Amino acid sequence: MKPKLALAVQFASTAENLPTRQQFRKWALAALSQNAEIALRIVDAEEGRNLNNNYRSKDYATNVLTFTLNEIPLMGDIVLCAPVIAQEASDQGKKLEAHYAHLTVHGVLHLQGHDHENDADAEAMEQLETQIVTNLGYPAPYLITENAIAHG
Repeated sequence: MKPKLALAVQFASTAENLPTRQQFRKWALAALSQNAEIALRIVDAEEGRNLNNNYRSKDYATNVLTFTLNEIPLMGDIVLCAPVIAQEASDQGKKLEAHYAHLTVHGVLHLQGHDHENDADAEAMEQLETQIVTNLGYPAPYLITENAIAHG
């Protein structure tokens, strides 16, 4: 049975070319293995940096932050930082939409308890992300592209 998702999408960024609510919903559902209530917030660098500093003591904006509020029923927040995601997509030679899809999947998996704190967990999570993202029709997210090599 397909999981049910209550998804609130908050656009708190001035960035252009952001995915639609429907796209975020599709990507989140693809990664869900249980019913969930998720608030997904797209932010600019200042808010991303403040959140990362306040909750992780890291004074920079990062691409995705995940906050699990409740495990059963699953409830949580995912914060995507638009300028960081755009820069990473450019640097890695990826389409912006594909990178948003990957990071949405990544955040939803974190909400469900997946992590990458050690090599074995990281490998398992990356394999699951790759399976979900490629099933959605996007390239494998961890492949190094020729374009990325040229930029690196």
